[in-house]
Amino acid sequence: MNTDTTIAKNIRVADEKASYDAACKRLLSEKIILAWIMKNCLEEYRDCDVEEIAEKYIEGTPQVGEVAVAADETNRVSMIQGAGNEDTSLTEGTVTYDIRFFAIAPVSGELIRLIINIEAQNDFYPGYPLIKRGIYYCSRMISAQYGTEFTNSHYENIKKVYSIWICMNPPKSRENSITRYYIAEENLVGSVKERKADYDLMAAVMICLGKEGDSGTDLLKLLNVLLSTETGSQDKCQILEEDFHIRMTQTLESEVSLMCNLSKGVEEKGIRKGIVAMVSTLKELQIADEIILSKIREKFGLTEETAETYLKEIS
Repeated sequence: MNTDTTIAKNIRVADEKASYDAACKRLLSEKIILAWIMKNCLEEYRDCDVEEIAEKYIEGTPQVGEVAVAADETNRVSMIQGAGNEDTSLTEGTVTYDIRFFAIAPVSGELIRLIINIEAQNDFYPGYPLIKRGIYYCSRMISAQYGTEFTNSHYENIKKVYSIWICMNPPKSRENSITRYYIAEENLVGSVKERKADYDLMAAVMICLGKEGDSGTDLLKLLNVLLSTETGSQDKCQILEEDFHIRMTQTLESEVSLMCNLSKGVEEKGIRKGIVAMVSTLKELQIADEIILSKIREKFGLTEETAETYLKEIS
C-alpha cells in the first residue's frame, strides 16, 4: 500500500470528521434546540414553554468554538459582554468549550452561565471519566467570574453554571439516559437550612443517546433523531416539524442537510478503517481472500461487489 496515499486518506478522514463535528455543534447551537435541552435538563426552565425559552431567556447568539478569550487578560472585558469559548489561564492552560452562552433565570432574572459540550467519540471513557471533566469545566466557569461578575470578597455575586454533555456513543448501560450531578445540602449534625441559591452554584448533566425507538423522553427522541446517522435529512426535517413543532427555517434545514451528508462520509470512512484492520489481521494469518471477503460481508453488511472493491483498494 502506498504510504503517501494512506497519509492523504487519513488527513481527509480527519478533515471530514472535524467538519462533521462542527456541523453538529452549529445544529445544536440553534436556539430552539438549546431551549429543548434547557427545559428538560435545567430546573430553572422546567415550567417554561420551549418557544418562550428560545425567544426570551437565551441571551444573544450562542458562540460555537470560534472565539478565544484569555481569562487572565481580555476575559475581564469580554466575559461581561458575551460568552467566550476558550478559557485561557496563565497557570492552568487552555480549556475550549464547544457551545457557550448566557441565559436569564425566569424567576430571579439573573444571568446563568451555561456551556454545552458535545462528545461524539465512540469511547465513553477516554482514559478518564467524562463527568470529572464536566465538573472541572463548571469549576473553571466559576473561577473565571472573578474580575467580571465579582471582585475582592463579593462572592455573593457568583452566577450559577451548567456543563451539559451530549454523548452520542455511550456504553449500552447508559443509553437513553439523562443524569444530573449537583451540590446538595446534608446535615451531619443538627438541623440547619442554608439558602439554596448560596450553594446551588454548579451542575453537570450527562445526556446519553441510544436507539431512536427506545427513547424515553421527548428530549432524547429529539436528539436521537437530530443526530442520527441513519435518518435522512428530509425525514429529520419532517419529524422535527410534525412531532416537535420546530419551524424549519432555511438555515436549520441547511444545517440538517449538511450534517446528514457529512455523517454518511464519516460512517463510510469508519467502515473502511474497520475493514483495513480486519484485512491486515487476516492476511497476517494467511487467510484466503475468499474467506476474507465472506467475513467482510458478514461483519459490515456489504454486498459482494462492494466488499471486493474495498479489498482491492486496500490490497
